[in-house]
Amino acid sequence: MSRTWYYRLLFSYFPIFFFTMTIIIFSAFVFINDVSKEETRKADRISSSYLATTLDHTIRDIELAVTEKVQYEPAYRRYFNDNNPNNSDTVYTIAQNLREMINSSSWIQSIYLYDKQHERVITVSGSREVESFGDKEWISQIVKGNIGQGWQPVREIEWDDVQRTPVQVLTVNKEMPLPFGSEGALVINIKMSSIKQSVDSMVNGKLSFLTITDQEGRVIYNAHSDKEAAMDGTKLNELPLERLGWTITSGIKAGNLFGWVSVVSYVWVFIAVLTVIGAIIYIVYVTRRNYKPIQIIMNRIESQQIRAFEQSGARMDEMKMIDGVLENLINHMMDYDKKSRENVLMQRSKLFSALLHGEHVDNAAGQLYEVSPFDGAHEASRFIVVVGDINRYEKGFQEKFTRGEQNTLKFALMNVLQELSRDTEVQCWTEWISADRIAILFFSKEDDQQGQDLSKQIRIVAEECKSWVEQNLRISLSFGIGPVAEGIGAIHQSFTAAEAVMQRKLLMNGDVGEAETSEMQHPLLETYTYLQMIADFVKRFRMSSGQWREQLEDIFNEFERNKLPDDEIRSLIQAMLQMLSREVSMMSEGLQRELSEDNINNWLVAMEEAESLEEVKVLLFDSLTDLFRTYVAVTETKSYKAMVNEMKNYIEEQFTNPDLSLKHLSDRFQISGKHASYLFKTEFNMKFVDFVTELRMKETEKLLLNTDYSLQDIALKVGYANGITLGRVFKRVTGITPGDYRRMKKDPKAADE
Repeated sequence: MSRTWYYRLLFSYFPIFFFTMTIIIFSAFVFINDVSKEETRKADRISSSYLATTLDHTIRDIELAVTEKVQYEPAYRRYFNDNNPNNSDTVYTIAQNLREMINSSSWIQSIYLYDKQHERVITVSGSREVESFGDKEWISQIVKGNIGQGWQPVREIEWDDVQRTPVQVLTVNKEMPLPFGSEGALVINIKMSSIKQSVDSMVNGKLSFLTITDQEGRVIYNAHSDKEAAMDGTKLNELPLERLGWTITSGIKAGNLFGWVSVVSYVWVFIAVLTVIGAIIYIVYVTRRNYKPIQIIMNRIESQQIRAFEQSGARMDEMKMIDGVLENLINHMMDYDKKSRENVLMQRSKLFSALLHGEHVDNAAGQLYEVSPFDGAHEASRFIVVVGDINRYEKGFQEKFTRGEQNTLKFALMNVLQELSRDTEVQCWTEWISADRIAILFFSKEDDQQGQDLSKQIRIVAEECKSWVEQNLRISLSFGIGPVAEGIGAIHQSFTAAEAVMQRKLLMNGDVGEAETSEMQHPLLETYTYLQMIADFVKRFRMSSGQWREQLEDIFNEFERNKLPDDEIRSLIQAMLQMLSREVSMMSEGLQRELSEDNINNWLVAMEEAESLEEVKVLLFDSLTDLFRTYVAVTETKSYKAMVNEMKNYIEEQFTNPDLSLKHLSDRFQISGKHASYLFKTEFNMKFVDFVTELRMKETEKLLLNTDYSLQDIALKVGYANGITLGRVFKRVTGITPGDYRRMKKDPKAADE
């Protein structure tokens, strides 16, 4: 067998290996270099900060000490207040005091007092004229006001009259008398040589450098006077000395930091080389060790592919061969797993449906062990079926969430039930049996567990699930719990009882309901009893009796006592409203609108969305109360007896009017035509049309007997449009035509012949 794949595998490691090692070595070098620089910078900053702090504190202490002594020495105030520059005692005291202050610090070069009024200077030697003083140029600048507050830039003065050697000093002026006088000035000069000595003592000239510059960037001093180190070295830190307006720049001299880093880097390079050699040896060893198992695999693959090689005449690349074989194997395994999972899910779903509906129970025990998620279930185990509904599914769940979100939430609900069941001693199997209904089969592994305890545990799980889902998923649920099923064959009965509970969601207030042990099927509805109660309610309502509320309360109590299903309750309420509409709506147009079919449907829709029987009762009571107020207002406005008599008198007066009709009465008495017909029939047990016809026929008989009017004239006088209509109606009522009636009444003998 060719070993090209072996060498390919072996040498394929090396490019990435060398590349990785190169990156590691370079990264290590950069890391060590950065760490070294950072640590060096920190050390240099600490040293420079210490030097700056020392200089600042020393100069500040000198300034404060001199100012304090001058402030508390009375000779200075006496010198300016007495206005006598020739007072030798005062001058001597001041000179002595200046000498003590100079001697107190080696940093002080000189201190003198300038008297602006008498243009004299007091030094440690006494009083003299300004013109004979060595620092008269500085005094001239003070007089002109060219010098600001605080410490001034470094300057050179010729202090000694005998040997005029320039001396670098740092000067600060204090207006006299302190603190804000204008009669003179106190001048304090600090030796730059002392500052330079202090700097040199705190800087290691072999490793680092330090440069001091003023505000304008001029170099004041290089530590150890090493200008080349400051120019060639690596600058690390800059620190401001705010009191003097200086900037301290520090760093490392060339050849120190990088030499140390190089030594460390060489060590890392040596370690890296050893690592590379060791890694190469290890790669070769591992490749050779894994060679034999792969060779066996390749031999088996080639033995199966030998016919393909003979037919193609060309030898396939080993890697392509392995890739093809593995791809085919993976595809076959994926197809097999997919079909296997689908088959298991389908079998599980069928088994679940069969258990709930009591189908194929004989073979269910073996399938339950193989397909169901239960561990340890057998034919005599205890089960409980729980049915759960999503409340307001269409208007709450479907409208609020998309199809994908609905599936996700349903899946989450199944997981919640399973997680909550794990905390108890029961196992859970959930399946959606419709779009808004889930069935949960609980299994107790403990055979000796009491049924009451098992039902209690299941109720706790259902209540916790309902609470968690409402808080986190914003979904309202209702659960119906069936009784304990002793064995697989009783699961169907538990499911039937749970569904019966879910048919009474109004009675359990949309919460968790539990079926009674003996409850398997709801008894038939006694419709006649409820219709009698509804008829009594409508009668009391129509009679304007306030007792209709008690009657309606009794109806709802019967609903609850007999545990009527929700659909039957809503059907009875719909029948009640329709019966009430037939009896009451004819009273007025307002009542017709309130009891119209659309309005009744709106009431029923509102009751459909109610989650409890109490909510249904409140909605119905509120609606009927408003309707009762309208009905009472109509009946009080129009008295029944008076209205009927008035209508009768009006008809007797206007029966000859051809326009007399129910519409005419409706407009005349401001009631609906249906109500007018209803009242008339109730009072006289006769329809309105029959009553008008009777009056017209009596008047026709009179006119036929007492006048010679033609049938057309008589028709117009009694309210008909023509004689033909009158003749047809007269014959229908009396049985003979008007002509025969006239001849019979006027000549009875001729009629007999």
